[in-house]
Amino acid sequence: MTAPSHLIADPEALSTPLNELGWVNVDPNARDVVELREYLTANNGIRGLEILNPDQVDEATRVFYRDGFVVVRDVLTDEQLAFIRRGCDEVIHEILSRDANRFGNRGSHRYSFGGSSLTGHLVHRPEWSMLIDLPSVTPILTSIFGSTNYISRGGGGDFCLPGAKEYQALHADMGDRREFTPPGSKRIHTFGSFHDPRGKLNYRDLPCPYVCCNFLMVDFTATNGATRQIPGTQHSQQPIPDLTGEPEWMKLSAVCPAPAGSVLIRDVRAWHGGTPNLSGEVRAIPNAEFYAPWFREPMRRSMPYAIFDALSEHGKDLCRFIVADSKDEVKTGYRDDIGSVRPRQKRG
Repeated sequence: MTAPSHLIADPEALSTPLNELGWVNVDPNARDVVELREYLTANNGIRGLEILNPDQVDEATRVFYRDGFVVVRDVLTDEQLAFIRRGCDEVIHEILSRDANRFGNRGSHRYSFGGSSLTGHLVHRPEWSMLIDLPSVTPILTSIFGSTNYISRGGGGDFCLPGAKEYQALHADMGDRREFTPPGSKRIHTFGSFHDPRGKLNYRDLPCPYVCCNFLMVDFTATNGATRQIPGTQHSQQPIPDLTGEPEWMKLSAVCPAPAGSVLIRDVRAWHGGTPNLSGEVRAIPNAEFYAPWFREPMRRSMPYAIFDALSEHGKDLCRFIVADSKDEVKTGYRDDIGSVRPRQKRG
C-alpha cells in the first residue's frame, strides 16, 4: 500500500541529526513563537512540584493517589537511559522519514509512538520491554495496585519536535464503554470496557484501573513540550475543557522542571495534554502501560516470544496477555498513515 496523499516521504530524515528534525514550515523566530517562548520561560511549570526518589515508595503512592500522577527521579541507570534513547532515536527517524511536512499523528510536529506502529505498541523492541519490570519502578507499581498481580498492556509513548507550537487539548486516556456503527459499516465498534447497566457508576468512580509510566529522555523544561497534568482530576466528573475554555493556569500546569531518567507515573483518567515545544531538542517519553489486577480490556499479542523469554519471571507474568505464541510471528512495522488523520477528517 502507498502512503496517504497528505503524507510525503522524507528519506533524508533518516540521516538528519535528531534535534534538527523539527521546525518544518514553522519559523522559530516568528513574533508569535518568540513571545510564547518568553512567556513560557517566565511562567510555565507546576509550582512546588514534588519529585521523589525511587525508595520513597509509600510517599510516591500517596502523591499518586492525591494528584493522579507522581514524578520519581533516577529510575533509569545511565546505561538504561542510553539504551532507550537509542531506541527512540531510531524509531523517531523511521517515523519522520514518512512525514516530510511533520503533519504528525497527534497534531503538527507531535507523534504517538504506539499510534504509528502496526501493533499499536513497541514492546517488540528490547528497549521498550526493558521498561516493563524495572527494579526502581516495580515496587511503586505494586504499592499503587496493592498487588503484584497487575498486568502489562504494552508500551509506546509519544514525542514532539521543535516547532510543535500548538497545545494539545486536555484529555483522558480511557473512558466508559461506548459502541457505534460507522457510516457505511455494518460492524459495531466498541471502545472502553467499563459499563454500569444501573447508570450509577462510571469509570471515574473506580479505584485506579490503568497506569501509564512515561520515561523522560531529556529534562522537562518550560519550553520543550513537557506534559501538563491537572492535579486531582482523576475522579472529576466535570467536563474536560477544550482549548478555548481552558483556564491559563491549566495551560501552565506543566510537569517541569524534571530531570531526564525520571518517570512520570500517571492515572490515565487525570486530565493531561501536550504543550508547545519551542526549544532546540526533541522531547520523547516512551512508556510502559499497566492494568490493575481486576481490570481488563482487549489486548493485542504485541510481544514476540523471543522478547518475552528474555524478561524476568515477574516480567513474564506481567506480559502473559500480550505475548505471542512461540510459533507465531508478530508483524511489526509502521502504519501507512503512521496513525495520522487527514485534515478533512480531523475537522469533522
